[in-house]
Amino acid sequence: MTIADNKALARRANEMWATGNKEVAEDLFAPDYLNHQASDVAGGHTGRTLEDWKALIADYHTAFGESRTRVLMQIAEGDRVATRWEFTATQTGPYLDHPPTGRTVTWTGVQIDRIENGRIAESWVDWDMFGLFEGLGLITRT
Repeated sequence: MTIADNKALARRANEMWATGNKEVAEDLFAPDYLNHQASDVAGGHTGRTLEDWKALIADYHTAFGESRTRVLMQIAEGDRVATRWEFTATQTGPYLDHPPTGRTVTWTGVQIDRIENGRIAESWVDWDMFGLFEGLGLITRT
């Protein structure tokens, strides 16, 4: 695959957050895919398998019925693609045991994907969890 192909693959994977179409996950991700989240929504840092990741997407779409994602920047070299993204979503369902707020929130993050045999084999994600939580009113700045 070319650098352009790798970047397109990373963009398609990012769009799953907006579309919720986890059926295409097997087309985009290796069967032994591993996703490293920092910070994880449940706290700390975690590594998620493909099945765990698909469940995370499903939970996200239960909480955020309206969602958009936008790629702000991509840099690629060799088998790695770094994507800086922005999500905008409206909380229409329960999220982390909090009732729907109806608030629309925007937050950013960076994901680095490692491509192997035309699929994403591993990802490292660093995102603004606190911006999301603050926007939903779950935390306040002092």
